[in-house]
Amino acid sequence: MKIYTKTGDAGDTGLFGGGRVPKDHPRVAAYGEVDSLNAAVGFAASLDPAGWESALLEGIQRDLFTAGAILATPDPKKLKTPPAPVSAERIAVLEQAIDRLEQGLKPLDRFILPGGSPKGAAFHVARTTCRRAERAVVALARSEAIPKEVLIYLNRLSDLLFVLARSANQAAGHPELQW
Repeated sequence: MKIYTKTGDAGDTGLFGGGRVPKDHPRVAAYGEVDSLNAAVGFAASLDPAGWESALLEGIQRDLFTAGAILATPDPKKLKTPPAPVSAERIAVLEQAIDRLEQGLKPLDRFILPGGSPKGAAFHVARTTCRRAERAVVALARSEAIPKEVLIYLNRLSDLLFVLARSANQAAGHPELQW
């Protein structure tokens, strides 16, 4: 199978379950931002120490593929196997990770500058990418039905990515610079 199909050369793209929309459609923007987020999480995960929180990060990447599939499917009834939902259990996994990681961090009383170690800085980039994805999904949800769990997941994930950035920086011995 070739990677290029030439079907999008005129500026439109196919959706799961059929139908085509312009590549700048809010639905495409939403799942495109989630794809960017997935790549940012993958990049952060790849940096040393590469095995750090690997099971958590792999689960997040799988969840983001699920969210992208949901966003790319305007009518799940048209598919033999609709995308799995983003579950409350997966949101709870994020919350548990936040709680676990925060136990080892000093409470904040000021804003901190994004940066630090390469891994910590990459998590800060992933956090801002997550917020951009969240805004794109909110924009889509104004005109189309989007499962609320997708929005809740993205909101919680941005919090976790912030805590991961702080935790990675602490593990690498990088102090937090206050604003």
